[in-house]
Amino acid sequence: MGGPIFGKHHLEKMPNTPSAKRDLKKSADRRELNRGRKSSMRTWIKKTLVAVEAGDLEAAETNFVMAQKMIDKNAKWNQIHANTAAHSKSKLAKAVASLKK
Repeated sequence: MGGPIFGKHHLEKMPNTPSAKRDLKKSADRRELNRGRKSSMRTWIKKTLVAVEAGDLEAAETNFVMAQKMIDKNAKWNQIHANTAAHSKSKLAKAVASLKK
């Protein structure tokens, strides 16, 4: 990602102490990691839905397995609420099952 290492509001409030500087860097690193995790989950969900739209059962099932895995991991990491994870998995499972009819 381009731009400043400390996020877009880094100029508003710069840390004064060494520990605050370390904390700011850690939070920036965590934010980047979290964004990547969530983005990866969304990508697998989208790939599954695109495969369902195309009517490709084999690809949909393969992508669904990965999407399910990423949804569960994000719920475990508290990126998304457990109920949101369950809702998302249910929605995808219904979509994939609709191809089997």
